[in-house]
Amino acid sequence: MTDSPDKQINPEMKAWFDAWSTCTQKVLSQIFGGPVTFETPAEALPITESDLWYIVVAGGVLRGEMTLRLPVASSLRLAQKFLQEAEPAPAELSAEHKEALEELLRQIAGQAATAVGAAAGGEVKLNLATSTAPTWSPSAATSLFTRDEAGNPVTIEIQISAALAAALQPRPEVPAAAAAAPVDSVAPPPPATAASYERLRDVLLEVKIRFGSRRMLLRDVLALSAGVVVELDNQLNSPVDLLLDGRVVAQGEVVVVDGNYGLRVTQVLDSAPPS
Repeated sequence: MTDSPDKQINPEMKAWFDAWSTCTQKVLSQIFGGPVTFETPAEALPITESDLWYIVVAGGVLRGEMTLRLPVASSLRLAQKFLQEAEPAPAELSAEHKEALEELLRQIAGQAATAVGAAAGGEVKLNLATSTAPTWSPSAATSLFTRDEAGNPVTIEIQISAALAAALQPRPEVPAAAAAAPVDSVAPPPPATAASYERLRDVLLEVKIRFGSRRMLLRDVLALSAGVVVELDNQLNSPVDLLLDGRVVAQGEVVVVDGNYGLRVTQVLDSAPPS
């Protein structure tokens, strides 16, 4: 696995990467018509403007985001294999190739959701969509590198966000005696002190405002042009969402402050998990 020197991959992150690696091997082995194995690149995959990015949003018992990044050459080879097209590869990805690649990655994500859900102790949903480079810095990354039967390289890079990395951390186990005791006899956990939060106060986090969203067919996205109006699911007077790493933390109304958009918070959402 490739990773920056200052970031360590803990066992939970490694298990996540291993699950994606295994599921990717299974799917690629089917479309390649033979067993696929991955090598560990010595260096991180260089970023180019032509790279294809996909965002994977985790829901269920795990919350957070990860990305898949593929060089355009790898994307072409995978799309051609999926469509069972003969060589040589075309000069660029067509709409059909992009649709095929997305379907291939969705199949991998579907198998990965089942694999990581078994380890997480509950249902995990992984929603995949085309994207651009993330604004967050990855907590960990790895590259899956292999070659097709002609020796052409195929690489998929995986990055996980800080929110997903935190969700992967193991939860403290409840002692058996405490679990068997009546609810009113179990002492509540000690409250967090100011000192315990102090070390986190200077952590830089990026928040986004979401006016609304909608699901679109790939062919409708490819047909977009200047002047086209995309209708969102929110009504005009509906509150807008304030997102932290893909998770809604507050809602409010849009205001203008010194010529810039702003958000007047009207509701802070409870971050506690549902009982």
